[in-house]
Amino acid sequence: MIAGEQPNGPHLQATVKEPMPEKNCQLISYIAPGAPATRRPASGTEPFLRPEVGFTPRWYHSSLGINFDARWHTDPEYRRQTIISMRKELARRFGGNTIGGIDRPERPLDLLTGTYGACTIAAIFGVPIRYAKDQWPVCERQYLSTDETEKLEPPDLDRNPFFQSLLPQVDRIASVEGRAEGYVNLQGVLNNAWRLRGEAIFYDLLDAPDRCHRLFDCICTTMIEAIRRLHQRQRQSGVDIGFVTVSNCLVNMISPQQYREFLLPLDKRLAEVFNCIGVHNCAWRADPYMDDYATIQHVGYIDMGLDSDLKRAKRTFPHARRAIMYAPTDMANKSSEVIQKDLEQIADSYGPCDLVAADIGVGTPDQRILGLLKMCDEISRTR
Repeated sequence: MIAGEQPNGPHLQATVKEPMPEKNCQLISYIAPGAPATRRPASGTEPFLRPEVGFTPRWYHSSLGINFDARWHTDPEYRRQTIISMRKELARRFGGNTIGGIDRPERPLDLLTGTYGACTIAAIFGVPIRYAKDQWPVCERQYLSTDETEKLEPPDLDRNPFFQSLLPQVDRIASVEGRAEGYVNLQGVLNNAWRLRGEAIFYDLLDAPDRCHRLFDCICTTMIEAIRRLHQRQRQSGVDIGFVTVSNCLVNMISPQQYREFLLPLDKRLAEVFNCIGVHNCAWRADPYMDDYATIQHVGYIDMGLDSDLKRAKRTFPHARRAIMYAPTDMANKSSEVIQKDLEQIADSYGPCDLVAADIGVGTPDQRILGLLKMCDEISRTR
């Protein structure tokens, strides 16, 4: 719990860098079965307009009866059974495509991605997780008081009960699969701050900037130390991650000036430590933050919404893998003709890039998804 934790020590520990990757880093979007979207290394052979499709837990629960409660997140053996079932269902309905990695059956199963959803950092700080049979887990709304926020220190991860319950899962996966493949989603600094402080964080940005700086620094240090330990444990199994990814889903809730003052230095810090960074901007318009993102070194991936200035983004991030977050409502409600027009615009203005169709729900017909995949393939063949 928060009150009982001890600090890791001087924050200078967080400046220690991971080994530099052997080659320039480029990342692509990645949606494992049953997991929220994250990122993984690119192979360099991706199609011009590469689709990455993912479904909500409810979609799998409705199709297969899989229960995504606490056992799914704490029991790697049970998670393995369900992932095999999900991959079989994806192959049955979308065979010949790349959804959920079904085109790579020879690889060790990824049994780590999706574990604890987006709740890991908050749980390290003592926030309880609420599970559901057909949803990703969420954090309970047990927010830090002002006094708790101002006294917060980075937890001692070597003695943190939650984090120490995660590491044995990595070891168990390695023993079963031979390698501990996968990526725990540790989110971004503002996302995590909101889970710890609630909406008060937005008032703090205006009324108590020093409090925000302290909280954000504490979260960033904890993220770095947790990622380093996870990477080290995975490296022992032969998996060298070599990058970090941050989720800035709430960036549109703050001004560009606030991002520049409070959060950009921490995104730069993460990029410096891990030598390669993927920036998830969610489906928002990225224009107000684009120039600041461009000052971050080692950007290997960036995504944004369709309303962004895509030509400007391509000029600004010529070496990163770019991605569009294509909203599930667009997938469900737009006509095939409008979707085709969207994809051609994306390819012309922004490609080569990923087209991320995440969080697809139960009501979207399979034929709509297959149609999207076919459109992407046809566009890639002409580029």
